[in-house]
Amino acid sequence: QVQLVESGGGLVQAGGSLRLSCAVSGNIFFISNMGWYRQAPGKQRELVATITSGGSTNYADSGKGRFTISRDNAKNTVDLLMNSLKPEDTADYICNADVQTVEAGIHWMRNYWGQGTQVSVSS
Repeated sequence: QVQLVESGGGLVQAGGSLRLSCAVSGNIFFISNMGWYRQAPGKQRELVATITSGGSTNYADSGKGRFTISRDNAKNTVDLLMNSLKPEDTADYICNADVQTVEAGIHWMRNYWGQGTQVSVSS
């Protein structure tokens, strides 16, 4: 069983910073892509940033220049550093990962989601 657990959300004033962390645990053989998505009330879930196992990153336009995604392959974690936060960044931030497990000698690659951590930015 694979679990993704996020931490680091909270309430911050506009212009402030937050660092979100996501820890992946369980029967892990390999983690491929990892990423952060967000969902605001009444809106669809949207991409924030992704990072490959080799460290290549991709950002949504909304976070370019303000957000930085990073990962620690030894610890199976992915972080999102968010600077210059705006009220429109308010959302539930959800961790995502493609995780390979080995079950009865068979390799499985599945996509997993965390439960989310709330980020609220006040004006």
